[in-house]
Amino acid sequence: MIKTMKVNKKEFETLAVRTQIETSQFSEHSVPLYLTSGFVFDDAEEMRASFAEEKQRDLYSRYSNPNVNEFTEKVCLMEGAEAGFAFASGMAAVFSTFATLLDAGDHVVSCSSVFGATHGLFTKYFPKWNIECSYFGINDVERVESLIQPNTKFIYAETPTNPGVDVLDMAYLSAICKKHNILLVVDNCFATPYLQNPIKFGADLVIHSATKLMDGQGRVLGGITVGKKELIREIYLFSRLTGPAMSAFNAWVLSKSLETLAVRVEKHCENALKLALFLEAHPKVKWVKYPFLKSHPKYEIAKKQMKLGGNIVAFEVDGGIEAGKSFLNAIKMCSLSANLGDTRTIVTHPASTTHAKVEQDVKTAAGITDGMVRCSVGLEHVDDIIQDLEQALNN
Repeated sequence: MIKTMKVNKKEFETLAVRTQIETSQFSEHSVPLYLTSGFVFDDAEEMRASFAEEKQRDLYSRYSNPNVNEFTEKVCLMEGAEAGFAFASGMAAVFSTFATLLDAGDHVVSCSSVFGATHGLFTKYFPKWNIECSYFGINDVERVESLIQPNTKFIYAETPTNPGVDVLDMAYLSAICKKHNILLVVDNCFATPYLQNPIKFGADLVIHSATKLMDGQGRVLGGITVGKKELIREIYLFSRLTGPAMSAFNAWVLSKSLETLAVRVEKHCENALKLALFLEAHPKVKWVKYPFLKSHPKYEIAKKQMKLGGNIVAFEVDGGIEAGKSFLNAIKMCSLSANLGDTRTIVTHPASTTHAKVEQDVKTAAGITDGMVRCSVGLEHVDDIIQDLEQALNN
């Protein structure tokens, strides 16, 4: 059972720290790890009632687990969601959510600037089941309504986007969804619940890769979808059969990580803004995108939706794809990795790595240029981060 500390005003940080499952007979202060595949019953009637869902309790860790329940409840409270389900990875959350909502012959409208694996679902696998996707460009949002068809189930968006760090107006998209009686599904991974709550702007479901800033230290994989209770119920039933559930150990790690999410993200954002300002003034950088830079095309929307700008900075190195690869080769301190949201600063060259197999027209629509670099700004001293990127640019 989940319980929260009884305080008059439950602020984000308090909920993150004090939302815990009830203590065991040992009265532990730190929540124990429940490494068990199954749970036992007192008698046949309790077992029958439990599987019939007449009694609410843990049955089997593929369905639910005390550690997973705690993590899920924390994220629901942070996002202002009615319910949620946690997954083994962010892409498990994305696929399971889509697979639950979509039937053969359905249609999705999505921003073209999405994570490469999500794009792969839309273009390689969903067509096998006669599910189609229509893309709109980040600077072509006025086309969204014209793309909606009678069989459209939902609009899907990341904001800020991966990897271009563009921003979409969720209230605008929500108004279109309500007009056409379809759902709005938002990937909130880059912002985290601390910086942005899509449900407040009309989202029906919110997806996270908990692998990123929620963990924050590059240790475990995880994903979660939260939102309206009736939708989560269907996602739960699908996932109960297909088995993409989060492990108890990963949930335990992630729940602990959420206790420090606010303080970590504050520092990430502080470092990222300072780095973005430095890059904006560097002669070898063609452009910089960071939501809280005044030069960002959607700066005002970002300020409306987000508390701070996040930890991802995108910029283009002058000289194209070879310059982008040369920049990475010159990095000394920062990490070259496909992950993001780590304590350690990570630089990635999307055109030659994460989006190398994406069609050129899709990359162009998503704002992914040959020399573009995505920087996940970490918690090192900002002067050391800047120094490393500066020497790499100069070399």
